[in-house]
Amino acid sequence: MLIGKRLKFLSAAGLATLASNAVAEYGLNLPEPVSPVTRDIFDLHMLTAYVATVIMIIITAVVVYALWKFRKSAGYEADQNFHVSWFGKWAWVMVPVVVLGIDLSIAGKATKTFSLVEDSSDPDITLKVTGSQWKWTYDYMDDDIRLVSNLNKDIPVTDNNYLRDVDNPVILPVNKRIRFLHTATDVLHAWWVPALAYKKDSIPGYINETWAIIEKEGTYRGQCAENCGTGHAYMPIVVKAVSEDKYASWVAEQKAEKAKAMAEATSDKAWTKDELMERGKKVYMTNCVACHQSEGQGLPPAFPALKAGPITTGPVAGHIDIVVNGSKKNPVMVAWANALNDLEMAAVITYERNAWGNDTGDVVQPADVKAAR
Repeated sequence: MLIGKRLKFLSAAGLATLASNAVAEYGLNLPEPVSPVTRDIFDLHMLTAYVATVIMIIITAVVVYALWKFRKSAGYEADQNFHVSWFGKWAWVMVPVVVLGIDLSIAGKATKTFSLVEDSSDPDITLKVTGSQWKWTYDYMDDDIRLVSNLNKDIPVTDNNYLRDVDNPVILPVNKRIRFLHTATDVLHAWWVPALAYKKDSIPGYINETWAIIEKEGTYRGQCAENCGTGHAYMPIVVKAVSEDKYASWVAEQKAEKAKAMAEATSDKAWTKDELMERGKKVYMTNCVACHQSEGQGLPPAFPALKAGPITTGPVAGHIDIVVNGSKKNPVMVAWANALNDLEMAAVITYERNAWGNDTGDVVQPADVKAAR
């Protein structure tokens, strides 16, 4: 009798401790959903968790009761004819029926969620998301705007956003249907922001589609969810959801900056070495640093070193050609002719030829790049 009371007390204390820990760690759940499709996914996740928890409690209670009630030390002898009893016969039917009923209770909700996931209604904004080792490129298809987003390496290890911040976050408006087109340039990636969008793989040469309607302004973070190589941990995603007015102002600013950059790139101005070096460093840190590293040391053999490298210290014409047209010997070095203008390519080539101790003294002008196209 005393043992039974102690067991009941210990069981109650254990359940209370587990419940307390569960509440304390509730912050480790999926983030608050801010889009219709992620809200349905979150609700389905919670429904499944609740059902699984109830089943676990019931089964655990039955097993513990059976072990205690029918233990040999209490003199219990096994029923050798249990299989011919009513329960012994019909349990084989009842158990599958109960399991099927549980499955169907979840399946109805899951079918609705899957239908929502594959909804292809007309969007208000289309954003092409391209994964590369190890950065994201965003193309606003309706406004001809491109952003390249890299890991922000200036965040200290002690900061909560260490390895979770970027130099160029995605800016998107609230209350607009946004279509995401996912692809990749090299290996499989997966653009995933749990609060606002579900995950589909980014596959080279293929387009996957997801969508979201962001209902709440704020900053939402995600991460590449497909193991894409040694830099997989350095591909964070940051989305800033703003009001429609702020988004319109941002689009106007981006277009103005692009028009200014195009005017500069097509002008006949002869740029100084210092001007090209300053611009080239910005271009390099945005587009090249993920592969060739901040000090030009590269990641051999896939991404060769630019510091004292044969390309950056060799003939200028060869350097220009590989940046403009890419490399046939090393396909991971893609052509930049369609991604960068003549001034940007001239600047980054000048920077690479004079940074990290290369000191060739070469100055490449936009006209040189234009002639090589």
